[in-house]
Amino acid sequence: MKQALSIYVLVLAGTHLAFLMQGYVGTAEILFGALTIMALMISAIFLWLWGMRMSPLSLGMAFSWAGSAMVMGWGWLSAQLGRPAWMNENELLLLLMGLLMTGAVLHFEVLETSFGYRRGAFLLPVAGALLFSSLLLALVG
Repeated sequence: MKQALSIYVLVLAGTHLAFLMQGYVGTAEILFGALTIMALMISAIFLWLWGMRMSPLSLGMAFSWAGSAMVMGWGWLSAQLGRPAWMNENELLLLLMGLLMTGAVLHFEVLETSFGYRRGAFLLPVAGALLFSSLLLALVG
């Protein structure tokens, strides 16, 4: 935990320094780009771990990190291209979000077996999240 907190402090200090030098937009674009690239690399490593059968959680992690990379990358690319109209409300983004959703569902499936629950119980938190999100949209929208 001490190492993680130390890294977090260094990241925050570096982010603040970048903010002072580049401003918000420059710092955000640098971070989104770096995070997108690192997420793709992490996804590839987890896919390799899954292929080597080193961890049951690896496939969910591979999907989650790939989905995160694609969703962040979409926003990053959109900003770099000046927010073109063809990227607004493009169904391709929803397909990329499907990678992230698949990773989340796979995580809940692994957690189900880790906690010893019956088959299919992992769908309850997934359905709950979808229901809550739908209700919030109905109330606000």
